[in-house]
This record gives sequence, structure tokens and C-alpha cells, in this order.
Amino acid sequence: METLLASAAYLMELKILVAALAGVAWGIMGGALPGISPSITMALLLPFTYTMEPGSAIVLLASTYVGAEYGGSVPAILIRTPGTNAAAAAVLDGYEMNKQGKPGLALGISLYSGVIGSLFGLTMLILLSGPLASVALAFTPPAYFALGVLGLSVIATLSGESLVKGFISALLGLMVATIGTDPVAGSNRFTFGSADLLSGIAPVMIMVGLFAMSELLVQAGTKTSEIKAASRTKLQFPGFKLARRLVFPQSIGCVIGTFEGVMPGAGGTVASFMSYNEARRWSRKSEEFGKGSPEGIAAPESANNAVAETALVPLLSFGIPGSNSTAILLGGFLIHGIRPGPMLFERSADVVHSLYAGLFTAAVALLFIGMALLPLCIWLVNRPRFYLNAFIYALILSGIYSIHNSLFDLGIMMAAGVVGYFMRMFRFPFLPAVLGLVLGYLVESNFRRSLVLSGDDLLIFIDDRISLGLLSLAFIFVAGSLGRRFYKFIRKQNKAENHTSAEEKA
Repeated sequence: METLLASAAYLMELKILVAALAGVAWGIMGGALPGISPSITMALLLPFTYTMEPGSAIVLLASTYVGAEYGGSVPAILIRTPGTNAAAAAVLDGYEMNKQGKPGLALGISLYSGVIGSLFGLTMLILLSGPLASVALAFTPPAYFALGVLGLSVIATLSGESLVKGFISALLGLMVATIGTDPVAGSNRFTFGSADLLSGIAPVMIMVGLFAMSELLVQAGTKTSEIKAASRTKLQFPGFKLARRLVFPQSIGCVIGTFEGVMPGAGGTVASFMSYNEARRWSRKSEEFGKGSPEGIAAPESANNAVAETALVPLLSFGIPGSNSTAILLGGFLIHGIRPGPMLFERSADVVHSLYAGLFTAAVALLFIGMALLPLCIWLVNRPRFYLNAFIYALILSGIYSIHNSLFDLGIMMAAGVVGYFMRMFRFPFLPAVLGLVLGYLVESNFRRSLVLSGDDLLIFIDDRISLGLLSLAFIFVAGSLGRRFYKFIRKQNKAENHTSAEEKA
């Protein structure tokens, strides 16, 4: 109750309201552009948050995440091209409704379900984050080290098809994290005599380069067929009878979205397709799915918007970003010298309360801003891709340069963009690199502090109960991921052998 009252006080602050509204508007437009994911949309704003107050900056980024999750459904429904990965499930029935002459209703169901998912997710965020952070005062250097290891263990889940590529990506991030001044000895490391590297490389440079600049480089060499959306589409919300029918699939989406959101590595895409599948399984009109079912839009859209809120639970409570978008939000915290984790609710409670107030404002404003921006989104969807890319490129350069008025920063960002381009080409995941970058200091500094406290006795990590529990959990994460990969490999081998035997008999 104290948290709710403290957060409600920030609802009256103009700067929080403006940040939330601006974030939602920018997120919707960014999400509506195919290829510009929520993380890229957030990364474009990241440099401009340097001069903002911490609370407003975090609200701006988080609200952008919320808006982008809805915005991705606009091109998915209108031109069969999801603006975000999580909106891919909305294509299945949303585009079918469009072909049936009901694009406005499909967009209305998407927006209506997204608002419900956002409000439900925010409720779960408030209920779960506080209790998980209540153990903050019990954390010691060994426990913080173990927390960092737990965050890095998520790499095993986020590595995609190749675990080796995931660890290589994480190693790159850890290497960048060691540049600058040694956290214990104070000596310079890997600065090559450059004064610009004494304080290390700011995560924002790497994130913008990896996510935004690399995407522009990829799109510059890709031909895309242009599909035009109907410019006279009007938003239409479901009537009372249809709204009652959508309650159950929306509930499925909210529950699955909450579960997937708090699990690092799952994300909105998994939640959307799981919700779609379960809604079809339990629907009385399952035969309509894939042919323009309203339930096929409501379930995944409520799920991915619930994920946008609940994905902040591991970030706020443990400082572990479970998705690309929350990694960008972590960068926003670090820009202002705030490290999410067990002590966040003690040291920066005002920022947390501002975030809750801003997310509530964003969830409610999503309904009205979504209606107002639909014509602009349709206009953006119909623009030639190279015009939009030129605008985004100029936005990136001006944003990075404005941080320190430094051409050196632009060089670092461009170099990260080139590395990101080759990582995309060879299918290396980005998130392990970001985890290595932002958790590298936490792991290294607390490991060495623990050894100083124990006189170089490694048993300190076992003697500390919290450290032992977190390290055990990290081991379970890695072992579980390796087990699943081994199981898939065996199944694949068995299928190949059965196929070969069938061909030999034939």
C-alpha cells in the first residue's frame, strides 16, 4: 500500500506525465516501422536521456517499450509484416480480418487487448518486485558476485541455436567491460594511451551501435518489396458481446505473458505464440483460428504487452535484463549512475515510484494515443524505406554526438555497428554481449573484493548462503539449457536415422 501511495504522488508530476506520453507516442511509431524493433526504438532515445532527470529518463524508455509492443501489430495487420517479433502472431488472424474488410476492428482488438495486458502486467510488476528486493540488506560482495554469475548464466538460454556463439558474444562484452581503470588496483587497462578510454566505454555507445546502426547496415543491403496499406482505415473497438468473448483469451495471454516476462530469455515472441496456441486449444470456435478470429488477436496482443511490464521484474529486483529491450533500459539506469538490483528499492526508491506511475500513465494513454496516431502510423508504413533509414541514421549520429560532443564517441558507436553487422551475418546473438558488458564490472569487482575480505579463500562463496543459493541456481540454468540442447540433438539424430532407414527399405 505504501508503494502505491508513493507512486500515486508522481502521477501529478508534469515531467513524468510528459515523459510517459512522449515515450508511448515514439514507441508506437517505432514499432509500426517493420525492422525497427522495440529495442532499436529505445536505443535511438538512449543518448537523449543524458540530460534528463533519472526518473523521467527511465519512464521515457519504459513507456517506449510499452508503445512499441502495440505499434508492431499495425503493419502486421495492415501489410502482413510484423513491426516487432512479438507481433508475428497477430499476422495469423489480423491480416485475415483485414482481407475480410475489417482492418479497423482488428486494430481495435489489438489496442484494447494491449491496454488490458499492460495494466495486468503492471499489477504483477508492483506485486512481485518489492518482495524479491526485500532481501537487499542481506547481500554481501560474494552474493553480488553470485548474482552477476546468475545473470551471465542466462546466456545459456539466450544463445539461440549455438551455445558456442552465445559464449563468444558474451566474451566480447566482457572484454569491452575491462577497458578503462582497474576497479581495485586503479591501474589503466587496454586504454592504448588514449585519455578517452580511461573511464571505459559507455554501454550506450555499444548498444546503439549493435542494435540500431547494425540494423541500418543490414537494411542498406536488403531489397524489400513494398506493400501499401489502406490509407482510410478507421479504428473500431469491439462491442459488448465480442468484448465478453475476448475475456478468456485475454486472460490466457495475461497469465502466460506474466510467466514468460519474469523468466529471463523467454520474451514477448514466445509468450505471443504460446498464448495463441492455448487460446485456440480452449476456444469454442477453434476452427476460426487462422481465418480471422478475434480471439487469435486478443490472446497474443495481451500477452506481449504483459511481458513488456513483467520483464522489468528481474531487471529491477536482480539487475538481470532478460531481453534486448530491458538491456537497453538497464543502459538508461547506468547512464544516471543507478544500478538496478537488490539495493535499488533502498537507494533509489523515488525512481522506482516514478517508473510505476509512468507505466500506469503509459498503459492508459496507450488507448488514446494509439487512436490518435493510427493515421500517422499508416503514413509511415507507406513511406519508402530509404527515406526513413536516412532519418534514423541522422538521429543516431546527432544523439551520440550530443552526449559528450565527441567524434571519438561516434567512432566507437560506428565500430560497434560494424561488429554488430557481422554478428547478424553470422547469427551471433546480441544479448549475451550486452550482458557481458553490463555485468562484467559487477562480477569482477565483487569477486576481487570477496577475495580481499577472505584472504584469497574461495570458500567464501560457499559459506555465504545467498551466494551459494544463487550459484546453485546459475548451475541449474546452465545444466537445464545443456540438457534441452542434448535432448534436441538426440531427437534430431533419431529422426535422421529413421528417415535413412525408411529410404533404404523403399
